[in-house]
Order: sequence, then C-alpha cells, then structure tokens
Amino acid sequence: MIQIDNTIVSLDLLEQFFCCDLATCKGICCIEGDSGAPLEQSEIAEIEKVLPIIWNDLSEKAKLIIKEQGFHYTDIEGDIVTSIIDGKECVFSYIDNGVCKCAIEKAFKEGKTNFYKPISCHLYPIRITEYKTFTAVNYHKWDICKCAKIYGEKNKIPAYIFLKDALVRRFGNDWYQQLKQIAELYKKEKESK
Repeated sequence: MIQIDNTIVSLDLLEQFFCCDLATCKGICCIEGDSGAPLEQSEIAEIEKVLPIIWNDLSEKAKLIIKEQGFHYTDIEGDIVTSIIDGKECVFSYIDNGVCKCAIEKAFKEGKTNFYKPISCHLYPIRITEYKTFTAVNYHKWDICKCAKIYGEKNKIPAYIFLKDALVRRFGNDWYQQLKQIAELYKKEKESK
C-alpha cells in the first residue's frame, strides 16, 4: 500500500497491467454485476441535467425503469447506484455495433454536456471506498476484464497509466504526479532486485 495525502492506494495499480479491449469484451462491465454503477451524491444533479439530452439514446426498457423508479437507487450495501435493467444492464447503456457503451459519455463526446460519466465508471477497475480518515483506492479484479489485463500486458500499460485521466479527474494532477513518481521508483527498485 502507498499513502498519498489522505488516500491509501493499492500496489495493484502499479503492478497490474490493464487496458480496455472493447473489441473483445464488448463493454460487458456495463451489463454484468449485482447492482448498478456507484454514484457520488453530487453526480445525481449532474445526471438529472443530462437525462433529457440522452433520453433518445436509451432503450425503451431503460426509459420505463427510469419513469417508474428513477435512474438511481440504494443497493443492499447502502450505496447509491445507477438503476439497472433485468438485474444487470445499466439504464444508461446502449448498443453500438454490438458494443455496449454509455449514453452519458456519448453526449459528452458530442459536446452536448460537460459531465463525462459517473466517476466510478471512468475509474473502473479502480474502486474507491471512503472511510472516516482516509480514502481507499483499490484495484478490482474481475474475470470479465481478463482481456483488458492481457491487452495491457501485451502493450506494457500499467493500470495507473491507463487510468490517468480518471485518476486526475478524481484526485487532481498533483496527486497523480505523486503516484507516477512513486510508481517509477517502485519499478526501479523491483528491477534492481
């Protein structure tokens, strides 16, 4: 573990290779799981603003669920998460040429909104857990991301490098630069052994 400011960071971010391979996985992380994507309280208002913009990109099932129960709920662990379809698929997902993608991210890339997508989705496979005195930054290992590990290893891309934009968005550039320096020292130390 590494401490940067008030965060405790898993060494897996430095040691594990990771790079999404959508051509292989088809965006399965937006479909599989036991609940929706975790949301921060501040993201609810952002998504409420985006909802009319992305409405036509959503499936009829997603629209029905959002009308009936809203776009988020509290799961059994007490976390606020995105609503899901048939116990799996995120209501904000859509299929593009056989690949599951995010309607919120699509709107952002088209310049229709300033909100990229929930930070938990942007950070994945990193999971954030808030405690009273620190924030845990962990690497979540999941079989459906096996192809991302293989692709990352093939291209020698550590998780912290692949996730740079998301980490900067969540923790800031200074924090990321500290992580990068630690990662470089850690790599040199391992190579010298």
